[in-house]
Amino acid sequence: MERNRKIIQVSTVGIVANVLLAAFKAAVGFMSGAIAIVMDGVNNLSDALSSVITIVGTKLSAKPADREHPFGHGRAEYLTAIVIALIVTAAGVTSMVESIQKLVSRTTPTYSTVTLVVVVVAIAAKLVLGHYVRREGRKLKSDALAASGADALFDAIVTLSTLVSAGITMLWGLNLDGIIGTLISLVIIKAGVEMLASPVGELLGSRISPEFVASLKEKALTFEDVNGVYDIIVNNYGPNVLIGSMHISVPENMTARKIHLLTRSLSTTLYKEFGVIMTIGIYALYTGDTPMAHLQDDVLRTASSQPGVLQTHAFYYYEDQNLITIDVVPDESVHDDQAFSDTIVELLTRSFPDYRFSIVVDHNYS
Repeated sequence: MERNRKIIQVSTVGIVANVLLAAFKAAVGFMSGAIAIVMDGVNNLSDALSSVITIVGTKLSAKPADREHPFGHGRAEYLTAIVIALIVTAAGVTSMVESIQKLVSRTTPTYSTVTLVVVVVAIAAKLVLGHYVRREGRKLKSDALAASGADALFDAIVTLSTLVSAGITMLWGLNLDGIIGTLISLVIIKAGVEMLASPVGELLGSRISPEFVASLKEKALTFEDVNGVYDIIVNNYGPNVLIGSMHISVPENMTARKIHLLTRSLSTTLYKEFGVIMTIGIYALYTGDTPMAHLQDDVLRTASSQPGVLQTHAFYYYEDQNLITIDVVPDESVHDDQAFSDTIVELLTRSFPDYRFSIVVDHNYS
């Protein structure tokens, strides 16, 4: 709730700043009779739209879970970021069209002292606003806020290009307005497309960072009786809602009571320290100097020697069927799971002819 309150507060600053800037331009424009300045002020009102969208998205994402959305509405924030990124891209396209028209018509713009003063004020205001909003967006991990800040910065860049073009025209008589505008427009379009990557990726289910996975594993392995951590999956249902699962291997002679205590303590710790609601599964691990422990180690080692094997785990022996099952994680070179599994079964059958084998092909989701 504190994060959402801060996002709304920063967005409100953006709205107020754009409204004040629009009022300033409108007042100067009417007093000087410069309709272009008045219209530029109207454009500032439209710039406030990205901040309004951010607020709406934040409000929607804060809605509690309901029957239709049991994990909450946090992903609404990603939709907000997508809309703002599209606005930035559209602004770039519009700017490019206008710049190309200037190149084709070859009209030479005229600049008055009043116009240049307004341009300088607009650049300063937009740079301050853009840096502030984008910095807070990154600090709060809000794609929508960061995109809104970038929108303001790009507006300042476009206005700065106008100022640079005006200076070149006044000093040397060269009209580079269309060329500079076209180059800046390309930069804005590229940035707008890149802004789409993060929120779209989150909606599609981006892979969590290796550093985050390593931290989860490291913490889990600090618990007594946890001998290995496997199959970590984390799904993102919004900036503050992470839900996932993992398997841990524990000594095969642990009681259900001890397993209950271990998994409850581990899931509580992972939630407190990492904010992940984690479901924990169990693999039984043979330990000590026993024939079954040696067989387990030999089978896993043999399977690991097969090309394309990234990891092996989850050894289990079904005595009534004389069947051994293991899980195998392939690397990215493996594209045919069935052929991969058959090859490992054939290898294990040759190496351990007294047993039957079944392979479960896992995939590396983390």
